[in-house]
Amino acid sequence: MKKVCFILTHAICTFVLVFILVAMAATTLAAQNDPSTFATKGKQLKPIDKIAFGSCNNQRKEPTMWRPILQNQPDMWIWLGDIIYADTEDMSKKKAAYDKVKNHPGYKKLSSTAIIHGVWDDHDYAKNDCGKEYGPKNESQQLLLDFLDVNKADPVWDRAGVYNSYCYNEGDKEIKIILLDNRYFRDELIKTGRQCFPNPDGDVLGEAQWAWLEKELSESTATVNIIGSGFQVLPKEHQFEKWANFPKARARLLRLLNEYSLPNVFLISGDRHVAECSKINMKNGSTIHEITSSGLTHTWPDLHDEPNQYRFGKFINKKNFAVMEFDWVGNKVSVSIKGEENVNYQTLEIRLE
Repeated sequence: MKKVCFILTHAICTFVLVFILVAMAATTLAAQNDPSTFATKGKQLKPIDKIAFGSCNNQRKEPTMWRPILQNQPDMWIWLGDIIYADTEDMSKKKAAYDKVKNHPGYKKLSSTAIIHGVWDDHDYAKNDCGKEYGPKNESQQLLLDFLDVNKADPVWDRAGVYNSYCYNEGDKEIKIILLDNRYFRDELIKTGRQCFPNPDGDVLGEAQWAWLEKELSESTATVNIIGSGFQVLPKEHQFEKWANFPKARARLLRLLNEYSLPNVFLISGDRHVAECSKINMKNGSTIHEITSSGLTHTWPDLHDEPNQYRFGKFINKKNFAVMEFDWVGNKVSVSIKGEENVNYQTLEIRLE
């Protein structure tokens, strides 16, 4: 009788164990397909304290920056455009360029240790200074999302444009990342040679993206709000592509940021083949900072300075990437511009509100 009871008890325990394992597997599968886990799938428990970013990565040039980027051990890497220089409508050539970047040992190691997000600029989207006139932009979008390994259930796969948002950490350490698509809907860029001029009524984002952005801003509860744009938002004086070439759109963006008065707004941008930090004081009393990091493989070494009424810190014309390191206890963020051999060109400390 005791032997029968033992066998029966053992069988019941085995059944319960199997039931628990099956339930756990089902829960895990559901979590993997839950839209709320898109941003952190596979890395949900990793705190985000250090974010690195950069742009302008010509796959034909020797990539010397992955080693110093890895030395900084970022929790996240954000591409700010020009991941490749394809300038083509041939998607097979564009895919080959993405594959070359993705399969580089340094980048493979980074993507295995850090969360990767990104948005495009002109050379990976289409061609130099291109906007909504580009033909195969839907096909181009699919290639970028594939390169970034964006979850197939993410709604970005089914909408026009690659704009997206992600949230990390909790409570007073929450970080929200908003990545804008400044190519898919951008109106005509007026230019003569390299000189760009204002398009008085031109738009950058398109109404669908503007509505999405306003919703993202209105719903944000984050301590830090990082907004990524392929080209610069604040600088106005230089002759190249920038939000200031679309003054109504730039004013609309700044008006939204002023209206919703989010804490600790950081704009991050690329495109320029130089690095600099800018800031602007808003009517609501807050200060918005912009960190431009551009030139992973090439820069403008002969361009030693240019006017920028909003700049604070140095103008850097060497190959570079940026690192934002958050000190949650000290309530501050260190913004560093770094280069080859992990040389530190400048570090600026910014107090968090």
